[in-house]
Amino acid sequence: MSAGFGEALTADSGAGPHRPWRGLHHPVRMVVVGFGLGVLVGTAVLALPLSRTGPGGADLLTALFTATSALCVTGLVVVDTATYWSPFGQATILALIQVGGFGIMTLASLLGLLISRRLGLSTRMAAATETKSVGLGDVRRVLLGVARITLTVEAATALVLTVRFATTYRHPLAESVWLGVFHSVSAFNNAGFALFADNLVGFAGDPWVCLPVVGAVIVGGLGFPVVLEVLREHRHARRWSVHTRLTLLMTAVLLVGGTLFMLAAEWTNPHTLGALDPPARVLAGFFQAVMPRTAGFNSVDPGAMNAGTLLASDVLMFIGGGSAGTAGGIKVGTFAVLLLAILAELRGAPDVELFDRRLSPATIRQALAVSLLGVAAVVSATLLIATTSRYSLDQVLYEVVSAFATVGLSTGITDDLAPGHQLVLVVLMFAGRLGPVTFASALVLRESGRLFRRPEGRPLIG
Repeated sequence: MSAGFGEALTADSGAGPHRPWRGLHHPVRMVVVGFGLGVLVGTAVLALPLSRTGPGGADLLTALFTATSALCVTGLVVVDTATYWSPFGQATILALIQVGGFGIMTLASLLGLLISRRLGLSTRMAAATETKSVGLGDVRRVLLGVARITLTVEAATALVLTVRFATTYRHPLAESVWLGVFHSVSAFNNAGFALFADNLVGFAGDPWVCLPVVGAVIVGGLGFPVVLEVLREHRHARRWSVHTRLTLLMTAVLLVGGTLFMLAAEWTNPHTLGALDPPARVLAGFFQAVMPRTAGFNSVDPGAMNAGTLLASDVLMFIGGGSAGTAGGIKVGTFAVLLLAILAELRGAPDVELFDRRLSPATIRQALAVSLLGVAAVVSATLLIATTSRYSLDQVLYEVVSAFATVGLSTGITDDLAPGHQLVLVVLMFAGRLGPVTFASALVLRESGRLFRRPEGRPLIG
């Protein structure tokens, strides 16, 4: 965004050119402030005695951690969701998941659209930032499309799960509906919150529970622009944009590769896949290959996995899912751009090309910035926690990457971490949900441009 357009946006929202709070009207800053306010509201509600099953309300850190994890659709928990929180508390968590997955700015814009049938420039810019719309004219279409996709996928998933819980596991109908709705919303929004003490370990061999959850997770993790374009142009795949084709290709590669690795690494582990019959092992291996990239559900105990499997899961979590979706990580598009840049450099090619298109230098710089900021956040937090706790490096790294990538998988150490370490995870979840570049850009009120370029310099590399 140019400085002139930023000033126009500020003027549109009613702020004077010299007011110190004018930066709040920057669309990126509005997203950050919106999520921050959402965390504060969620913390206040979860701290109420009404939200907890036991006497009194939750302590401030527990409420803050849970609210951040829910709103940032992560899934890390410091207490058992099913037993610690009351039905009201669980409903609050569900609402935070839905709002966080849909996007506070997207939700606010949609509500404004439905009420007034009109969007102001500030609101449209904020929605465009959240949904990665191509232009301001696309915001209305994207918002309505996102709403339709969200409700359709969540309703379909909830229906299948409700029927399964009621008919096979003999839960009362009302309880089955609640379990179906909660887990469908948690799955589509890639949150990973579950209402069972062992997450979904008890359903490791049940395809009628695991596959609907996996399907919702994958659709939500692809990103709304991809899903909208596939639905709109499903008969004309050649018209798909570079972003859509790249996201689908990388998703397929990571799903197949991740499944094969999980099966090979854990097939004989008696504490994970080895305890299941062969068909259930394949299902659980596929399930565990999907979840590290997007959501925090688990059908086997991550703490019992081999060290190599944990490292592979770290990689999958850090890569994440598609842009402008409910998944976290640096995104598959970012990872693919970096790979293509490396291959182009190894070949000595002057340009980085993809699907008969040349990638701009700005795209490559953005991919590099997102990746290095993510690495810096993960390394810094890992060093801090590993040097001041009794846990091993692979456990700490797994926890940190899971928080930053808003995945929610854990080796079981989250609730045992010191309060200071849990606050580090809170910051990581918040930063990871908004994205490294978005979070950093929110601290900058204006962008400046140059009317000149300096002479080229070539420092030695390698």
